[in-house]
Amino acid sequence: MKKQIVYAILLVLSISHFNLSCVKNPPLDDHVCTLNHTDPSGPCYNLDVLLKSNGKEKGIGFIKFRQDPDTARIISLETFVQNLLPNHEYLLQRAVDPANVVDGDCTSTTWLTLGKGLTPQSILTDNHGDGRESLWRDVTGTARGTSFDIHFQIIDAASMEVILASDCYEYTVR
Repeated sequence: MKKQIVYAILLVLSISHFNLSCVKNPPLDDHVCTLNHTDPSGPCYNLDVLLKSNGKEKGIGFIKFRQDPDTARIISLETFVQNLLPNHEYLLQRAVDPANVVDGDCTSTTWLTLGKGLTPQSILTDNHGDGRESLWRDVTGTARGTSFDIHFQIIDAASMEVILASDCYEYTVR
């Protein structure tokens, strides 16, 4: 268990370092929300989501959930997994509670498989069991300012078994 926590921390720090080193002028007004968001500075448009093992596997995952302040309302989902089965396909899914019922308790089990827009896209791991995929979702049909409780899971594309899962996060459509 300690090893998984260390891997998760290293993954988050590595991704943050990589992303910040590539940005010349990061936006100052776009805070990122994490688990148990209590910052009164504004709604959660961007999330850093940690995916934890189901106990059977030793893997971890991370989702960099971002929405640019544009009219298209496209959410980018940079998804990373580590220490899963090598050369294997996985799928990212999300479930949201009813709109504007934000209580920090994700109860929905209506899972939607994410991908490139409406087309599901698998995450293929390499020889070491690590994988990365740039996914996105169009939320133009959802009114700006709508908030949700949201959670994520990574499932095995063959068996449909849940491998990694997140805690509950709050998200607001920009």
